Amino acid sequence: MLFDMDGTLVDSEKLWDVALQELAAVYGGTLSDTARRAIIGTSMAESMRILHDDLGQPERDRQASAEWINARILELFGTGLRWRPGALTLLRAVRAAGIPTALVTSSGRPLVEVALDTLGRDSFDAVVCGDEVGAAKPHPEPYLTAARLLEVPIERCVAIEDSPTGVASALAAGAAVLAVPAEVPLPPTDGVHQLESLTGADLELLAALLGEPPA
Repeated sequence: MLFDMDGTLVDSEKLWDVALQELAAVYGGTLSDTARRAIIGTSMAESMRILHDDLGQPERDRQASAEWINARILELFGTGLRWRPGALTLLRAVRAAGIPTALVTSSGRPLVEVALDTLGRDSFDAVVCGDEVGAAKPHPEPYLTAARLLEVPIERCVAIEDSPTGVASALAAGAAVLAVPAEVPLPPTDGVHQLESLTGADLELLAALLGEPPA
């Protein structure tokens, strides 16, 4: 099992909203809804490019902006994260069944370490962070890396995602994909099973996505 984090397991996108709008205000502007939607699921560098372009300030230092956002998000994550509907129940069921499990996120390691206080450090056999791969989502590398660390063929993995960027990454890697939209609607896509929330997901469904009998 390969789980995305933001918007999939935890309802953290609203915290990102706060940080991004605060930084936009520091720069004298307001982040548009279109740009905010485009940022969801992207790497930090790409997120800062979108923010700067949206504000009409493409010359700004992306690294400096990223450091500001990371510091603010660490503060916000420290106040506590809320699970997405059904996410904790499904994760517990997957772990109880002994299924190899990885967290595959575009967030950087320092932020993920804070999130793991909520997610549980024993919930995953591997963790792949956005700052630990050569190419971020939508490139397939994050999911291919997770499958390699789990020593499971990617074709035998189910990836759970909430964003177009994450879905594209998982599909390109060759995983079966379960999509649960959070902040951004997802169009119907070949090879992607879509649910309104993870409350409708169970081990039987995951097995079916891989063409297997229930565990």
